[in-house]
Amino acid sequence: MTEPLVEVRDLHKTFSLGHVLSRHREVLRAIDGISFDIARGEILGLVGESGSGKTTVGRTLLRLLEPTSGSIRFAGQDITHLSRRAMQRVRRHMQLVFQDPFASLNPRMSVERILATPLILHQPHLGRAERRARVEEALRLVGLFPEAADRYPHEFSGGQRQRIGIARALMLHPELLVADEPVSALDVSVQAQVVNLLLELRDRLGLTILFIAHDLAVVGTVSDRVAVMYLGRIVELATTAELFTSPRHPYTEALLSAAPQLDPEAPRKRVILKGDLPSPLAPPSGCVFRTRCPYTVPACAEQVPTLRAVTPSHWKACIRDDLALAAPLDANTP
Repeated sequence: MTEPLVEVRDLHKTFSLGHVLSRHREVLRAIDGISFDIARGEILGLVGESGSGKTTVGRTLLRLLEPTSGSIRFAGQDITHLSRRAMQRVRRHMQLVFQDPFASLNPRMSVERILATPLILHQPHLGRAERRARVEEALRLVGLFPEAADRYPHEFSGGQRQRIGIARALMLHPELLVADEPVSALDVSVQAQVVNLLLELRDRLGLTILFIAHDLAVVGTVSDRVAVMYLGRIVELATTAELFTSPRHPYTEALLSAAPQLDPEAPRKRVILKGDLPSPLAPPSGCVFRTRCPYTVPACAEQVPTLRAVTPSHWKACIRDDLALAAPLDANTP
């Protein structure tokens, strides 16, 4: 079996909150002991509500945030505690695509300078002509004309700016892309174009992608497997086909029931969650989803469910095996 490109084990990330002079400091558990692998060439979707910890996972994986505990292995190397200099050599192989395509691009820099910056930092031996050639190559790769290199971010549409952001991430020929909600700020028609671009780049360049989103329909279109997060924990992990046709966690059932389907007249079971996402400063005891779960039982408050296999390719964190959960999407929905 091929070794995974990314291996995450029991990863935690906490933030200490409170005034610097205060004796009482609260602890926010943004990531609470998650484990997963990403195979080479795979697209793993990471989905959940805002505040579930998805973005923190991506940034911690890239060591833009330091993990509190746990381990991260990339291409067989443990990068959890690498020094800044050692991490810089690894980081050229793992890049981030940001959510907001305008805020992530410096408005005072031309596209050529934006795209050439990674080359200047990591490959300073390249001459200006060679950098320009690499910039033009990257622009063609994402479907833009080479002449775009001489323009500035404000001269492009949102979808074009996101293509520039993707081109910047590809400048160093990385193996891993962490795409942090790369289409959520775009119009629906443009979302499809960017998703198709990522799929094309995966096939052409052999990329591995962690695709972070809150829209299950988008995640289902692009991902090979899907991990569902809730309040800092992964509650379900499965192939896309299994997750959409046979959800095993009540939270996944609720997310699927909220997704739009092609036939508005088709019968469907709607699951309306009560209340709001609990605060990660004071998560519920036992199962973190129990305060909103329609199937909760007293034992849910006492046991912290571990992520366990229900089939060789399907994992869930729920103590109840007697539930028959609905897959309310119609057959034509991705």
